[in-house]
Amino acid sequence: MKTNAYNALRHQVNGDNTVSDILTVEHPLSISINGTPFTLTMQTPGNEKELARGLLFTEGVYKKKSGELKIEVEEKSEQDFISRVNINIPENELDASQLNKRNLLSVASCGICGKTELDVIERKEFTSNTQLSFVDVPKMFNEMSKHQDAFLSSGGCHASAAFDGERKMLTLMEDIGRHNAVDKVIGALLNNGQLKEAKFLLVSGRVSYEIVTKCFIAGIPFLLAVSAPSSLAVDFSKELGVTLLGFCREDRATCYSHPERIE
Repeated sequence: MKTNAYNALRHQVNGDNTVSDILTVEHPLSISINGTPFTLTMQTPGNEKELARGLLFTEGVYKKKSGELKIEVEEKSEQDFISRVNINIPENELDASQLNKRNLLSVASCGICGKTELDVIERKEFTSNTQLSFVDVPKMFNEMSKHQDAFLSSGGCHASAAFDGERKMLTLMEDIGRHNAVDKVIGALLNNGQLKEAKFLLVSGRVSYEIVTKCFIAGIPFLLAVSAPSSLAVDFSKELGVTLLGFCREDRATCYSHPERIE
C-alpha cells in the first residue's frame, strides 16, 4: 500500500469542512548486511528488495550485476509493512571500505543524509553512441506519467523510470524519496538483467549530485528531470559524462551537459 486516507480540516474563505485526503505512506526500513545494521531509510512500502539491491549497488557495497540477492524479511509492522530486512552476502563479495560511509539514518527526502563523507567518484571515460532527439523527451515523460499511480492519487510521490535505446520503458518505481525511487529502478534493472539496456533515466523531481552519481554508476548516459538540477549535479554531470536535462515540461527541456548527444 503506497497511499492511505487521512481526515483533515480544510479551511476556505466560505467556511471549513472535513475532507479525506490521500497521502503517500512513509515508513522506516532497516537494512542489515550479514546481521550488522547498515542503514535505516524512510521509504514508501513496496519493492523493498529492489531498493536494497539498488542502494547497495550505487553505494559501491555490492557491485555484482548479475543474480538476485537473498534478502530475508525479519520484521513487519502492524500494517504489514516490511520494517527490517537482512541481506546475507559472502564477505569476499563485499567492499568493506564502503560499509562505514553511511550512518544509520537516511531520510526519504535526502539521500546524502546519513553519509559520513562526500563521495568523489573516480573519473572514467563514459562513452555512449546513443543519441536523443528533443521530440522524444515529452513522449517518455508522458509514458512515465501514465504509470504514476501513487502520484495520481496523492500528489505526493516521486517516480523514476528507465527506458532503453528504442525509448521503451523498462521499469518504473515510485517512492516518497527521489533517491529511493532511483535505487528501486536500478535494483529492478539488476534483478531483471536489464541494466545494460537502460539508456535513459527519468526522475519526477529535482536532481541532486547523488542522483547523478547513481545514474553514472549504473552506466546510464542520459538523466532527464522534470525540475531543476543543483549546481553540483551539473558539475558532476559534466565531469562524469552524463547528459543532463532539466525542466523537461511539455515541449521544452534544458540541456546542462554533453549536448553532443542531442540530435
